[in-house]
Amino acid sequence: MRFGIVVFPGSNCEHDCYYVLKYVVQQQVRFIWHKERDLREFDAIVLPGGFSYGDYLRTGAIARFSPVMEEVVKFAQRGGLVIGICNGFQILCEAGLLPGALVRNAGVRFVAKSVYLKVENSATPFTRHCTSQVLKMPLAHGDGNYYVDKATLRQLQEQRRILWRYCTADGEITAAANPNGALDNIAGIMNETGNVMGLMPHPERACETLLHSADGVQIFQSIVA
Repeated sequence: MRFGIVVFPGSNCEHDCYYVLKYVVQQQVRFIWHKERDLREFDAIVLPGGFSYGDYLRTGAIARFSPVMEEVVKFAQRGGLVIGICNGFQILCEAGLLPGALVRNAGVRFVAKSVYLKVENSATPFTRHCTSQVLKMPLAHGDGNYYVDKATLRQLQEQRRILWRYCTADGEITAAANPNGALDNIAGIMNETGNVMGLMPHPERACETLLHSADGVQIFQSIVA
């Protein structure tokens, strides 16, 4: 596959994603500056973590107006795979490619630690090669509290568009396992057509045993497959 990684002013996880895609799952990949408009060469687009434009107004709100995002929307509408990680998830919500919004963490504190995620739907392009039902990976954010209205939450649940939920090491969904107060312990979702995915924790930081978890590579392997 040919992956493109969008780089915004303030992105800081683009090299992590590049390393995993090129050297761990061994795919073609290049960076896309946020002012680029031609995405025809790519099969999948990655919006990496970071602090786009400093997040001064609202997380992802300014990045959503970058020239490249108009093309990312068109790319998604054509059926291309789009992956948003952390700040990338926030940008996808601001751009209308995913429902809901990411607001300040409960407790209004930045959270940086390893968490466990329960795979809620293993029949998607992003999870079909997840051999583990519980994945361990790190997160690092101040605005990871996912929120959506009740009607949309019911749709997400009924359509099985919630892909991962925060859980304990043994897969139990509890309030204590929720690091940011996210509604229904939601850590990641996909759109209605199943080609756009947003995830708050960082799978690219959990792709080799040297990093204390290689569970994240299962997500990238799913996308490639």
